[in-house]
Amino acid sequence: MARNLVNLESVSKAFDIKQLLDQVSLGISEGDRIGIVGRNGSGKSTLLKVMAGIEPPDQGRVTRSNATQVGLLSQVDVADMNATVRDVVLGDKAKHEWARDSGIREIFDGLFGGHSDELFDRKFIALSGGERRRVGLAKLLIDDLDLILLDEPTNHLDVEGVAWLSRHLNERKGLAVAVITHDRWFLDAVTDRTWEVVNGSVEEYDGGYSAFVLAKAERARQASAMEGRRNQLIRKELAWLRRGAPAQTVKPKFRVDAANELISTEPPPRDGNELLRFARNRLGNTVYEIHHAKIHAGDKEILDDVYWNIGPGDRIGMVGINGAGKTTLMRMLMGQIKPTSGKLVTGVTVKPAFLTQHLDELNPAWRVLEAVENIANHVELGNGKTLSASQLCERLGFDRESQWTPVGDLSGGEKRRLQLTRLLMDSPNVLLLDEPTNDFDIETLTELEDLLDSYGGTILVISHDRYFLERVCDRFVGLLGDGQLRDLPRGVNQYLEQREAMIATNNETEAPTKKVSNAAQERQLKKDLARVERQIEKAAEKLSALLEEQESSAYDAPRLIEISDELALIRANQVVLEEEWLATTLALGN
Repeated sequence: MARNLVNLESVSKAFDIKQLLDQVSLGISEGDRIGIVGRNGSGKSTLLKVMAGIEPPDQGRVTRSNATQVGLLSQVDVADMNATVRDVVLGDKAKHEWARDSGIREIFDGLFGGHSDELFDRKFIALSGGERRRVGLAKLLIDDLDLILLDEPTNHLDVEGVAWLSRHLNERKGLAVAVITHDRWFLDAVTDRTWEVVNGSVEEYDGGYSAFVLAKAERARQASAMEGRRNQLIRKELAWLRRGAPAQTVKPKFRVDAANELISTEPPPRDGNELLRFARNRLGNTVYEIHHAKIHAGDKEILDDVYWNIGPGDRIGMVGINGAGKTTLMRMLMGQIKPTSGKLVTGVTVKPAFLTQHLDELNPAWRVLEAVENIANHVELGNGKTLSASQLCERLGFDRESQWTPVGDLSGGEKRRLQLTRLLMDSPNVLLLDEPTNDFDIETLTELEDLLDSYGGTILVISHDRYFLERVCDRFVGLLGDGQLRDLPRGVNQYLEQREAMIATNNETEAPTKKVSNAAQERQLKKDLARVERQIEKAAEKLSALLEEQESSAYDAPRLIEISDELALIRANQVVLEEEWLATTLALGN
């Protein structure tokens, strides 16, 4: 029988006047895999913090078994900004304590791609958002925990990173996982139960995200049928009252359809032929044609000899490693940069809109509705369908009340939604979307997908959200960092296969070189050891001089503060140098 790890009994939690959790009772046992979904602000993160013991409940009780070790990955990756990555991930573990552990090495290779040694010497403050997320995950995964609570673990991870994390968690049998994420592919890959946080309560469903959607649809059908029966009874009751005599009725029976019958009767998400007809009417036959183009970003060559044709009604997903040139390629299509050589042909009827990852154009003094109506009052989706500015705001999560909120008071995710709303209001016939799903909750993503289903123009999407890509796009191209643009008829799976093959080939090529260069490596290690010893000696001299100055500056308060800061930096640097000395000595000994 699985050991119970954490229990919540009648837990309530509120912030200001908003009740996030109201009399919630639930539990997590050993080996549970739970996905947590719900709108932004519904209380998902608060639920994780209550389970982790970071936030105390206002009412109720949280209990954990005595030996349970719990780890939490928050949405914001926080650490001492002056600490190195090695300090954050490994703490006081010496290299020889972890280097021989194959499990830890596998985590480092999966998250850092074999570059952990060079990353470990960098300061945490100098890391990008994606690097900080990977560092936080590495720290959590190498610890011996019973339960890990993950709040948006896939943020800033590319498709490969998300696939690796799902495989790793599935291989950790017995580890309990509760995860909040808008990445629905990840939820399906990792979880077997779903908690929906809604109106202060937590509703439970069996299965991952897909099963949750089906079960929720079935519940809605049952509720709709019950409401239909209730309305029918009311009408009959009114007829009976008018007639003055009871009517003989037979209660209708409602049969619960199996999940496959439920989805078999649903229409396809979009009518491809109808949308293509509309796209050709508005766009003509040419959208973009790239002929043998070479593209540079500064001195770096991004793509070489690219030939690519984008037609009316195409829905193309772009996947690739970070730095491969996905955004650069979109910027070229927008005319923001020119190819170094070759030719870009843009159709004369093309009216593009580019959703970037920046929010510079939003005036904080605007109201939400005002920001949208500054672009247009109505948007044409095609096929005779139009939406008002207010209706489009509602579709993307801004209700009537929140449409009057100042832009400056919006969260990052709300500003992103507003940016997308403004983009659509200009009635573009080509959409270029660079990471459109960042900071969106699942319900908003579903509304966006539904909106794009009825959009008749051409769509190009860069996203690490695999579910969104496969839901919205019909074609895929991949950038693997070798200057080539590849068609991917089998989609993201084909991209991952090609990346694995490329990494394996690179490793095979590097292996003979490593054998030949053992002597050179030893010479380099000896140089490194001598360098580190000199730095340790200089640090000791500087420390001694500062300690003497500290004694003579006893009555100079400003200088004493400066000396204390310098001493702290030198001592921290000494620790790093001593660790490097030990690691180099061990490497020479091996």
